[in-house]
Amino acid sequence: MPDRGGGPTGPRIRVGRPSRRVRTLLMTLGVLAVLGMVFTMFAGFWTDWLWYRSVNYSSVFTTTLWTKIGLFFVFGLLMALAVGFNIWLAHRMRPPLSAMSMEQQNLDRYRMGIAPYKKWLLLGITALVGLIAGASASSQWRTWLMWVNGVPFGQKDPQFKLDVSFYAFDLPWYRFLLGFGFAATILSLIAAALTHYLYGGLRITSPGARATAAATGHLSVILGVFVALKAVAYWLDRYGLAVKSSDFKATDNWTGLRYVDANAYLPAKTILFCIAAICALLFFATLWRRTWQLPVIGFGLMVLSAILIGGLYPAIVQKFQVQPNEQAKEAPYVEKNLKATREAYGIDGTQVSEYPGTSQTEDKTQLRDDVDAAASIRIMDPNIVSPTFQQLQQIRNYYAFPTNLDVDRYTKDGKEQDTVIGLRELNYNGIPKRNWINDHFRYTHGYGVVAAEGTSADSGGRPEFTESDLPSKGDLGTYEQRVYYGERTTTYSIVGGPQKEIDYSDDSGEKTYSYKGDSGVNLANPVNRAAYAVAFSEPQILYSGAIGEGSRILYNRTPKERVEAIAPWLTIDGDAYPAVVDGRIQWIVDAYTTTNGYPYASRTTLGDTTADSLTATNDQRAVVAQQNQVNYIRNSVKATVDAYSGEVKLYQWDTRDPVLKTWMKAFPDTVEPRSEISDTLMAHLRYPQDLFKVQRELLTRYHVKDATTFLSGSEVWQVPDDPTNKTGDAVPPYYLSMKMPDQQEQVFSLTTTFTPNGRDNLSAFMAVNADPGTQDYGKIRILKLPTSTTVSGPKQVQSQFNSQQDIAETIRLLRGGDSEVEYGNLLAVPLDGGLLYVEPVYVRGGGLKYPLLRKVLVTYGGQTAFEDTLEQALDKIFGGEGAPTEPPPGEDEGTGEDEGTTPPPTSDNPTVQEALNDAQEAFEAGQEALKKNDWEAYGQAQKDLEDALRRAEEAQAAEGGGAGGGDSGPRPEASPSS
Repeated sequence: MPDRGGGPTGPRIRVGRPSRRVRTLLMTLGVLAVLGMVFTMFAGFWTDWLWYRSVNYSSVFTTTLWTKIGLFFVFGLLMALAVGFNIWLAHRMRPPLSAMSMEQQNLDRYRMGIAPYKKWLLLGITALVGLIAGASASSQWRTWLMWVNGVPFGQKDPQFKLDVSFYAFDLPWYRFLLGFGFAATILSLIAAALTHYLYGGLRITSPGARATAAATGHLSVILGVFVALKAVAYWLDRYGLAVKSSDFKATDNWTGLRYVDANAYLPAKTILFCIAAICALLFFATLWRRTWQLPVIGFGLMVLSAILIGGLYPAIVQKFQVQPNEQAKEAPYVEKNLKATREAYGIDGTQVSEYPGTSQTEDKTQLRDDVDAAASIRIMDPNIVSPTFQQLQQIRNYYAFPTNLDVDRYTKDGKEQDTVIGLRELNYNGIPKRNWINDHFRYTHGYGVVAAEGTSADSGGRPEFTESDLPSKGDLGTYEQRVYYGERTTTYSIVGGPQKEIDYSDDSGEKTYSYKGDSGVNLANPVNRAAYAVAFSEPQILYSGAIGEGSRILYNRTPKERVEAIAPWLTIDGDAYPAVVDGRIQWIVDAYTTTNGYPYASRTTLGDTTADSLTATNDQRAVVAQQNQVNYIRNSVKATVDAYSGEVKLYQWDTRDPVLKTWMKAFPDTVEPRSEISDTLMAHLRYPQDLFKVQRELLTRYHVKDATTFLSGSEVWQVPDDPTNKTGDAVPPYYLSMKMPDQQEQVFSLTTTFTPNGRDNLSAFMAVNADPGTQDYGKIRILKLPTSTTVSGPKQVQSQFNSQQDIAETIRLLRGGDSEVEYGNLLAVPLDGGLLYVEPVYVRGGGLKYPLLRKVLVTYGGQTAFEDTLEQALDKIFGGEGAPTEPPPGEDEGTGEDEGTTPPPTSDNPTVQEALNDAQEAFEAGQEALKKNDWEAYGQAQKDLEDALRRAEEAQAAEGGGAGGGDSGPRPEASPSS
């Protein structure tokens, strides 16, 4: 044929095709990009493996990894086979000839277009759905491990008489399988229908039958499988009623069957199961009858039955049978819920005792000695005095203490005492010069424990330290003081190599140190360095000269992170605390096993029930997995994390917990038996706060045991808001050594109060034995106050403190100038039928950046005292005076100097006046000493002040009365400037 294009003939020029060099370059870049992505994924996997191996818990990593891989491939392959088989079968059943219609002519173009790629398209579709299904299934590794390793609870539900393990371990896995089956069936139905349509088996606008016999039979079978699965779902829903949550006027998150469930929904589910099974058989029957008539009728009947039997009938039962006589109808089911909830949360052994709320002794002077026996009242609030620890014991800016300190027990002079304790941890914000070397090589650890008596303060209002200074020394003896793992240690450090670390500083200068432990991962291997450089996005790890032989990288350094990584099946308590045990600093971490499958037990959300005024201001106090809804919880594991080596140990604490036994089967040799806990460690274990907060929230309703009272709501309590701050959150529980009325001696306890729902007066006091060294550890005691009398609750007591004129005036003066008043924990102690309230009052100001204890508020039996020390306040309450304190001599509505002082009081008696002038001079000298942080001068000024006031009192007494004397009010040392 002639060339019709014109123009020159000859070889054609291909425009736009890249040269060989460019193609080679692009291919090289593509290969490098793929290798980079592969190495990035490898780095994450490899660093995880190295970390688990470094902490000697590689079995946790391998068990979890192989479980995920197994689930991924099994369910991914099943999904791919199901979808791929139905696509292949639909293609194989295609009709030999297509109807001549516009619809089929349009489809012919698509059929011809994909014909060369049919196999690749089939492989691509099946691979895609397999990957998605496998990824989804791998996330169910916990469900699989609990199902395959499930241990019986030994308790049966009251409705179906099945072991609780069926609901906790089996039912979740069956529901996953059912959901997977529904997904596979729906995807197979869609894929098969599209294939039939593409190849003419299904027609929409073409003349003749809408579906071939083969397509009808194929799709009917898939629909039959779907309906059969729906029948299984109806059957499982019967058991699901035992763990179903619903709104009920008696409580939120009600779980279990109610009258309408047992008498309407349960039979309805059984009937719907039978209807769905028959409907599935009708769909399968189309293989022989080749008609949709009966299956469609059956499916319509099933839908109609679901509406009438599953929806309308229960509504009629609720409206006309339950509501007219709800209490009688629901009572049997409420009793089942009460019993199951109390068992599931470990509150079934709670001892509720009637308590009068008012003292039974007329002569209060007889009770003074009983106070010391009733409780070791802690006036050092661990949530207030952290700045005081910081100011007095920080030593260097690159050290810091936690916002909230901890309370523990230590023995001194053969007597156990409550102790406020904190670690001097590393503060990265205080490092003098921030750079990569300083942040990760030189400043690597904190140093030492600081502890103070919880029940006393020195004359200046400061803590009486039992362990202090740098290096720390005191009552705790010799121990490894370096803190490489702590609550504030949130970044990685590289230790043990050529770069020396700053150990601590003293008068002779900085001391250096090189880590000698075997914690962390060795970076001598270049592959490890490259992996961590990628994992931490820090290329300097790869080539830095500060890394060499012996260098180890430490990370995952907070106690919570380490325990959660090693035992991902545990829920971690929000408050890890340190203790000196056998010459080491050990972080003690409480951990819980939970489930939301305990039949009839009402559910709770951990984040809500464990929130209080401390978690509102401190994220570190928040419980891990706080959004989890659970209806069973046990403090089944006590864990320790060594602050130097990072070694983690898990101890079986609850030896009867079937959930823990199940996980111990899944992860053998990860949890050590309880017998391995040493006596020295046992002395520092305690009842955990988050479990206590969950239990106290449940006990606001579940302290009653009869259904009638529960349904009436007349005995519902609430946890009061914290009256000492303005967060509006619940008052936190307090650790305190005390004794309840039925106890013979003081026991380390965790306490809280309750008020009636919507009111502020006290309704109950609750304490749990928190000392595992005693026989009744974990026993909850509740003192229930009579509803006929009104006993002041925490908010009312705080209001009384603030409203009494003399106390309010003194507080106002304390707040003068640039001072701030901070209220400490409001402690309640049962005493002789009444409640003794004690609250320390701190003042921060006058040039000081930290709070000092200045006053103690005490109230009992309607009498209030506001004194310099706890002993003085108790003496006043039980010494017969009973009246509130008055302002210091000469303090009236008037004035104050710029420093918050008051003019010297005057008197007609020259001796009294001279003594008062001396008192004023001593007071001013004390204020000057405070500003200069001259504690020796301040102490001398306080002695001079007390001597002058004593002389004034003696002179006034000799005169028979006069102005300016007395010690009924606060001493001048508690002025605003202090």
